[in-house]
Amino acid sequence: MFRDQVKGMFLGVAYGDALGATVEKLSFDDIKARYGRVSTYKMAWHKSEWPPEARKNRIRGFGIFTDDTLMTMALMKVYEKEERHLDAYDLAKEFINQIYYETYYVPELQKETAIMERLFYPEQYIFTRHALANCEPREGGIGNMVNCGAAMYIAPIGAVNAGNPEAAYEEAIRFAMGHQNSYGLEAAGVLAACVAEALRPETTIDAILNTSQALSKDGTHLAIQSLLELAETLRPIREDKEKVVRELQTAIAQYSRMGDDVNRGAEKLGRPTEHYVPSRVFSIEELPIALFYIKLHEGDFEAAIFDGINSGRDTDSIGVMVGAILGAYYGSKIIDQETVEDLEKVNHYDLRSVSDSFSETAEKIIRKDQAKMKRWITEMNHLIGD
Repeated sequence: MFRDQVKGMFLGVAYGDALGATVEKLSFDDIKARYGRVSTYKMAWHKSEWPPEARKNRIRGFGIFTDDTLMTMALMKVYEKEERHLDAYDLAKEFINQIYYETYYVPELQKETAIMERLFYPEQYIFTRHALANCEPREGGIGNMVNCGAAMYIAPIGAVNAGNPEAAYEEAIRFAMGHQNSYGLEAAGVLAACVAEALRPETTIDAILNTSQALSKDGTHLAIQSLLELAETLRPIREDKEKVVRELQTAIAQYSRMGDDVNRGAEKLGRPTEHYVPSRVFSIEELPIALFYIKLHEGDFEAAIFDGINSGRDTDSIGVMVGAILGAYYGSKIIDQETVEDLEKVNHYDLRSVSDSFSETAEKIIRKDQAKMKRWITEMNHLIGD
């Protein structure tokens, strides 16, 4: 049961990533104009006709996933090596080693290389902070662009704290503070907590969503609460995709100012903006939007993940977050065998074996926690009496 749910979590990450990668940074209107609607991973990247230098020699489409999945695998490898819970010091050492010095097959680049060759600037920042500036590991995220870069790969922390969302939240914060700050850090904690709750026996979709509200803080809490309330009111018209997206984007604009303005160019240099800066009242978009669609569709995996991706902007990370949470909840059956085989073939990874290896480690960590708790209970009973 546990191993199958963890497999669902990881396959959900890879699947959501591959689905969203083809349309990342396109708006809802852009997607509608070019594709009509994303309804499969078997489609061409919107940049596929660009010259190689314009697309940074990358390829996407037809199931290729991005750095979201690669960094998730890197975190899983850290757990496999350490076989214990992690914090920012582990990010500063072994996680940096995994993404900057170890080699992985990078599907977008079609070669074996360091993951760092594929990383976005805020993920490259952690190399500067830890490997070059030799910062205090718990301060590594200070000064970084506030984004979803930590939340997008944090799901394994939920797995090693299965059934204990509070512990998952705390460990995700301790680890990801070496990478992110402000609401980017907060989102990582909440996503890990949702995965941990999704792995709890007898949990429900409502319990997962309630966990996101109970543990979230500041703008992240306000954004999640606002969007979950909106999802409830929009449920009667949820088949009106465009109406739902317009209402959703109006609501999230209070907590994320970018809107469709997600690209950066020379013309924006020196212009004051609230984009990506620390704030106690802002939130990343991706996590609240993922939770919104889970609520809107009452946990229906296909409806939530496809509507989330078709809403536009950071589509691969929205897909990853829906995939991680609902994959953990439903298990590996949520993605059909043919799709899994396609993803494994095009990305050159045996995803199921990768998941099984990590699941074995996660079980070891959980069993160590159980033994530690038994010792603690015995000791406390001696101290204060039965």
